[in-house]
Amino acid sequence: MHKGRVVFGAMDEVVFGRPTSEVIVEQMDRLGTARAFLMVSGTLNRETDVIENIRRALGARCVGTFDAMPPHTPRAAVIAAANQARSADADLIVTIGGGSITDGAKAVQLCLANDVTTVEGIDRIRASGGVSPPMNAPTVRQISAPTTIAGGEFTSIAGVTNETTKVKEMLRHPLAIPRVTILDPALGAHTPEWLWLSTGIRAVDHCVEGLCSREAHPYADAQAVMGLSLLARALPRVKADGNDLDARMDCQLGTWLSTGPLASGVPMGASHGIGYVLGAEFGVPHGHTSCVMLPFVMRWNKPANAERQALVAAAMGHSGKDAGDVLDEFIRGLGMPRSLREVKVGPEHFDRIAQQAMATPWVPRNPRTIEGPAQVREILELAA
Repeated sequence: MHKGRVVFGAMDEVVFGRPTSEVIVEQMDRLGTARAFLMVSGTLNRETDVIENIRRALGARCVGTFDAMPPHTPRAAVIAAANQARSADADLIVTIGGGSITDGAKAVQLCLANDVTTVEGIDRIRASGGVSPPMNAPTVRQISAPTTIAGGEFTSIAGVTNETTKVKEMLRHPLAIPRVTILDPALGAHTPEWLWLSTGIRAVDHCVEGLCSREAHPYADAQAVMGLSLLARALPRVKADGNDLDARMDCQLGTWLSTGPLASGVPMGASHGIGYVLGAEFGVPHGHTSCVMLPFVMRWNKPANAERQALVAAAMGHSGKDAGDVLDEFIRGLGMPRSLREVKVGPEHFDRIAQQAMATPWVPRNPRTIEGPAQVREILELAA
């Protein structure tokens, strides 16, 4: 008999297929907010007119712009953005950009609510062992318009990198999730192809590790299967034609569904756990960590969950085939990296990666039990 708990998060709405600037104005009217602080992609702000058009639509309701969030959301940038938002007396944060910006805004919300003004102060609000310390709930909330498709805009979890320890730390609160997510496929036209496709594999990873978890349940499975099916069809279409907005929309909808397992309590596994370390320690982009690790994790896990892996192959249109092979071929077809060597991570680092991966929330909940660093190293050697 299935047992579990599904917690419906504090997101009000998902609006899809409409222009971002139009939706932000409508949502500010609905929420009764008057002072929007923009956290945005530096490239979009400096090299396109996208952000200026949004500022123009908001008029006096835009009280500031922060466009300097590096990849992997370092603590120093979170504090810089929080201090700027505090000085602007913002009553809403609006993000237009990738996952690092979305996570940065989640962290900013928590910093504002808990008077965190220094890099060291983040220690007071970071989760330990996946459990958050007591803290004030955010009152300045977030609207998110993503330009990549990793899916962070649908969760209440933020990954923030401690530059001193080079560890990606978790911040979480039920109200850290954006109140509104805007899926506007036109924004994706400005995203570099490698970034769109690789973050799409991150969304695939959410679906796959959700389906393959020991803790999977039908509610999460339904979303993961449909999300994976959409992504498997749409990502190659975007690679073939970057102007195909219908394909981009399907990618965004697939990404939304990909977060169903996490949102309903199903943990991720070793691909995500090892990926945390590769990102924080070596600067490997989020999507590339999944491109490299996911097929090898599947192969290592297969003795423990072959039946669940069959669901993955079927959802991707290849019933009866080995899921690790299907994923390998799919990722190669998108032109993404497929080995640790390709992302400049050598065997001399494997022991350190394995040790750190054991401390992530996900490796201990991998479907094939990982008892210690030696087994993580087995996976890393497959991916070398």
